[in-house]
Amino acid sequence: MFTNLEKCPRNLLICEKSSFLNEKSRHAQHVAKHFFNYKVSVLIPECGIVPSGLRSVVSGFSKYYLLRNLPVYKLLEEEFLEKVVKKGCLYALSYKTRIDQDNTFALLPTGQVILSVDKDTYEELGLEGKASQYNHRQPMRYVVTIDMTDKSLAPGGKRYKRVMWALQEKVQLTSDFLLARYSIGGDGEALLQTFLSQYSCKELKPSVSTQTLRDLPCPSLDPSLRGTQSCDPQQFLEWLGAVSMDIRCNNEAASFVSTYCCPEPQGSISQALLCTTTGLLLPEDIHFLLEELRRYFDEPRFTSWLSVTVHGFADSPISWGSTEHGFHKGGENFYTFVLFKNQDYWLHMATGANDGCPP
Repeated sequence: MFTNLEKCPRNLLICEKSSFLNEKSRHAQHVAKHFFNYKVSVLIPECGIVPSGLRSVVSGFSKYYLLRNLPVYKLLEEEFLEKVVKKGCLYALSYKTRIDQDNTFALLPTGQVILSVDKDTYEELGLEGKASQYNHRQPMRYVVTIDMTDKSLAPGGKRYKRVMWALQEKVQLTSDFLLARYSIGGDGEALLQTFLSQYSCKELKPSVSTQTLRDLPCPSLDPSLRGTQSCDPQQFLEWLGAVSMDIRCNNEAASFVSTYCCPEPQGSISQALLCTTTGLLLPEDIHFLLEELRRYFDEPRFTSWLSVTVHGFADSPISWGSTEHGFHKGGENFYTFVLFKNQDYWLHMATGANDGCPP
């Protein structure tokens, strides 16, 4: 009767406790390697209006573009490759493609191109790859990684020509793309704009929304306390998700099928600011946001902590770095920082079932 329960997929949640002042803190690396982000939510207890520093940072997030019907090989043409891609900080992700059903593509700022394709497409391409780790009994999906920083893939070389032939003539893979670049200058900027002008292209800015939440039951947090004196990090993460989804946290045991109560020990927040930004959000911008939030405690505050949660695209073929990401049921792919006024932090990194472990 219960044998199938053993087959329930696990979720991966990594929790770290450290300090921004610790020389060995890895917070910056974790942010930098989570390439494709679509939403960041900041929760500040006992705050009713958006602080000016936070408003300035989120309004300055990088613009991005929606390109229609872009052939994948165009990202690898020699001039664009040398003057734009290899300069770094270019991000491209296929738009409205489903990683469990469609061919999905990504260009990483490291110069790698990721192709997550079905079995038929993989066999037609004839490029070297590996079976997806999310296959069933028989491989039905494959992942091809093209590292354009590899010397053997230098433009004009035999391997480069082989890749371009496969993508341009054998199977011309095409998709709508979200594309962004953090910083670019000189000829590269002009070339990028020329490139974009060749396609149906729409320039977009991340959207920002704010709301004030009132009279929230809240877990008691103190990174210096242990046991029953402070809320467990995992319980806090669950509470934070409930607040972000506007789920009531003061239910009591009753005849309901499901109830949720704020974990103990708990207190109350008279008001809290929830600021949410959505779009193609670059790691560099999120890093500046994190630094601005650290400065929030430079002045006396009524709260001793705040949080920032960053959600990756559910259908991104990767999660952290080049680690393969699978959708399974919900495509979970996010991380949360809880910042304390003494510059300590909790970091939660989570992915869905079967994903590779976050770094």
